[in-house]
Amino acid sequence: MRVSTFGQYRGTLTDRLVPGGLVRDAIFTIAAALFIALSAQIAWGSPVPVTGQTLAVLLVGATGGVRRGGASLLLYLGGGTLGLPFFSEAGPATYGYLVGFAAAALVVGFLAERGWDRSYRRAVVAMFAGNVVIYIFGLPWLGYYLNMSFSATLSAGLTPFIPGDVAKLFIAAAVLPSAWRLTMRGRASDKGE
Repeated sequence: MRVSTFGQYRGTLTDRLVPGGLVRDAIFTIAAALFIALSAQIAWGSPVPVTGQTLAVLLVGATGGVRRGGASLLLYLGGGTLGLPFFSEAGPATYGYLVGFAAAALVVGFLAERGWDRSYRRAVVAMFAGNVVIYIFGLPWLGYYLNMSFSATLSAGLTPFIPGDVAKLFIAAAVLPSAWRLTMRGRASDKGE
């Protein structure tokens, strides 16, 4: 799709950077699932460890969109379920967060396809929405699985993660508009504009 201005371009960053097709989609899906799996290995703490997954999930959703981002998360979840070393070693208490990752990738991908990843402010809102979705799925399961009160669930499954999630949110929100500007600048110089 050819639209002359940065803000009017419909599609994802992946659509913009890599010529389209099934091969691109397959490569993106596999690479993104491996990126998320690798980010899960950066983990500390319990019962819900702090990992790099949230940042990876937000970036995959934003750069891949609903279809590729969703497929990447399904591949990641399927690989981990089959026993590949994709998940952190936190165990069943985190299963709700894993489902939340897939839902967050869809939400962020949907917003990115509509241009929310092209400005810093809107990217912050999109990334925040993705984080909220993760907790909507993760917290109820954590509380149920560990038989904790609501306040204990928040103390174990939300409060310790707020500073890191805020930092990851701002990193993702800064990276995306910057990447868009670079691709548009490169596109303009290719045309001699």
